[in-house]
Amino acid sequence: MKSPFSHSPNNQKGMTLLEVMVALLIFALTGTAILKAAGDHLNNVGQIEAVTFASYVASNRLNQLQLDDTWPPKNNLKGSMEMADRTWYWQQKVTKTNDDELRSVSISVGLDSDYSGSVTSVTTFVAKPTSAAVSYTHLTLPTSDLV
Repeated sequence: MKSPFSHSPNNQKGMTLLEVMVALLIFALTGTAILKAAGDHLNNVGQIEAVTFASYVASNRLNQLQLDDTWPPKNNLKGSMEMADRTWYWQQKVTKTNDDELRSVSISVGLDSDYSGSVTSVTTFVAKPTSAAVSYTHLTLPTSDLV
């Protein structure tokens, strides 16, 4: 006669409670790891976006500086610019170089109105504008030279 407590492979149906608990633990740990990775990715995307827009603001300011004929460029100049539905605050630092006709200009850009934090900083060199006016000459070629 068989004992009711004997376990043969034919009598076992389904999983034990311990096996179910271990499977749930594995799924819970996997789900937690996936959620953490997704959250970190979204955070990094936000930081990359902020650095990209701050770089655009700095480039715009440097282009404005290139168009300005003031020499030397003003140091500690501050301003703001709207981009991507946010107000970006920039600060300009001018440093003298070994060449008297060349200045190093750094633009720091951030989202704090008190200029305490910086998302990015871009540096370029600005040369002293030439005093001679640039003139453009229109050249007209005879029609016989055009083929």
